[in-house]
Amino acid sequence: MSKLITCLWFDQGQAREAAQFYAATFPDSAVGTGQPSPADNPSTRAGEELTVKLTVLGRAFIGLNGGPNFTPNEAVSFMVLTEDQAETDRYWNAIVENGGAESACGWCKDRWGFSWQITPRALMQAMANPDRAKAKAAMEAMMTMNKIDVAAIEATQG
Repeated sequence: MSKLITCLWFDQGQAREAAQFYAATFPDSAVGTGQPSPADNPSTRAGEELTVKLTVLGRAFIGLNGGPNFTPNEAVSFMVLTEDQAETDRYWNAIVENGGAESACGWCKDRWGFSWQITPRALMQAMANPDRAKAKAAMEAMMTMNKIDVAAIEATQG
């Protein structure tokens, strides 16, 4: 087990549901074992699932059925680098069409409130272009988009 694992706080009973969605959406992802609560606590009763192990894109997480006290916000997001428009569309659509919401510049939220940046590598490369005018053009194009349009970004690179 890694020394550093991110804990994702979910409302009561939603950690396994989210883990199953992530595992079905992203490769190299899986739902692991659950841990029942050893005692009653503010969010779960003794014996109910308190945590579930999950892996998303090869990274370990713990989902905590922590209750409604804390909700995710954009201060922390998951950036998924994609290879092409098809992969960008697949992840974006899975998140948004399953109770999520679109946002600007490649960001979207899943139905549990976690923010995802579905980011084509072409965008990262264009914004790092040593020709600063082309980098600026890529950024300005991105600023008009919700889901990133790879062809439109590549067009800024001339």
